Amino acid sequence: MAESVAVSVAPLAPTESDPERCEGEEEVRGNEAEENNQQTGPVAGAPQNRLAKLPLSRIKALMKADPDVSLASQESVFIIAKATELFVEMIAKDALVYAQQGKRKTLQRKDLDNAIEAIDEFAFLEGTLDA
Repeated sequence: MAESVAVSVAPLAPTESDPERCEGEEEVRGNEAEENNQQTGPVAGAPQNRLAKLPLSRIKALMKADPDVSLASQESVFIIAKATELFVEMIAKDALVYAQQGKRKTLQRKDLDNAIEAIDEFAFLEGTLDA
């Protein structure tokens, strides 16, 4: 995965005996800088690079609120969080179609209702938004 680059210790100024050496070292240093900026995964530390966008601690608390669940592993909490994100993304995209038909950019409750009624995958949600 991670490429290693060997860098020889040599003077920074080009020498008369090896004028091309300086150009190669600059290319190697440039590649190292690019590799350092391309870190990915949870080690990178930036919030936008998180694998799960929902707070895992709250997902775990919701899972444990079910009396049938006594323990929840980190893997199961992550899978539930990821599935929830994908579900919300899918229903939001389908509801966006109805908002765009109404020449709006903002989703409204009626857009969600229309998506739930029109798409068979959301049949289990029928009546859940009724207050």
